[in-house]
Amino acid sequence: MIAKADIVIPCLNEQDHIERCVRSLVNQRQPKPPIRIWVVDGGSTDGTLTILQHLQNEVEELEVIHNPKKFTPISMNMGIKAGKAPVVIILGAHAEARADFVEQNVSTLNNYNEAACVGGLIENIDENRTSEFISKAMGSSFGVGNARFRTGGQEGWVDTVAFGAYRRSVLDKVGLFDESLIRNQDDELNYRIIRNGYKIRFNPAIRSRYFVRGSFVKLKKQYQQYGYWKVYVNQKWETVTTLRQLFPAAFVTFLFSFFLAFFVHTYAFIYGAVLAVYLLLSFAFAIRSCDKFEDVPGVIRCFFILHFYYGWGYLDGLVRFILLRKPPKKASKSLSR
Repeated sequence: MIAKADIVIPCLNEQDHIERCVRSLVNQRQPKPPIRIWVVDGGSTDGTLTILQHLQNEVEELEVIHNPKKFTPISMNMGIKAGKAPVVIILGAHAEARADFVEQNVSTLNNYNEAACVGGLIENIDENRTSEFISKAMGSSFGVGNARFRTGGQEGWVDTVAFGAYRRSVLDKVGLFDESLIRNQDDELNYRIIRNGYKIRFNPAIRSRYFVRGSFVKLKKQYQQYGYWKVYVNQKWETVTTLRQLFPAAFVTFLFSFFLAFFVHTYAFIYGAVLAVYLLLSFAFAIRSCDKFEDVPGVIRCFFILHFYYGWGYLDGLVRFILLRKPPKKASKSLSR
């Protein structure tokens, strides 16, 4: 039976959230497995380090590591290597664990010996009006597909989770996070886990809260990076890791095919019909996601951002990595946080 867990938190400029994140782990419901919290800071320039210093004075479970290279996968690997517990849980500094978060992760791993990684449901917490629209769109299957860690659903085997709890023994065999990836590090690791014959378990009883940043501009950049780096992962493994990643790219390609309507009259009808169906589906799923009708336009806008910019990033990645055989652009390594 598993008895201990290391929680690794990559962190950069999180003065508004890091204390709440750490305290949510310290204040887990009893009895809880013994834990060690590894916050790996990538060079924060706000008040994050001061807050962490104060927390270390009262929280004996907390360790702070400094990552001069800044990037998230390097921070996660530094935290994993620093610990020794049989379970490694990855948690975002912008998140907060529910009172039984650690207990549920550990018990799920104990209940399913074939599970190399487990994860649960993320509840979005809105920081402003814009983040309300974003969280509703990201909680919809129309917005993000069948990602159960966002949309919810029954317990079962899945292809990926967020804030995963990993068996250290499996990480020792398949390797840690790919440090060349700015985005999609968890997806790539989870794909590698399944490729090596292990399984990933989703359990909705594992709960955490994530504070959604309220910026359309950051959302655009974030999802463009997701699409772009997904191609990099595909190139590395010479396969399409999930079919759902192809739909946004197909959608963007279709949007830019409008010029065919000038040459093929029947295509004008097809183009208009497909757009109409997309808008109707956006409207229907937005209505389903919203408590107030006045929120519907904002959620529809977010649907389009999620789909268009992921697809645009994916097409950019196809050209960069597949056609031109070039390495990632320097500008693509700038995070949207």
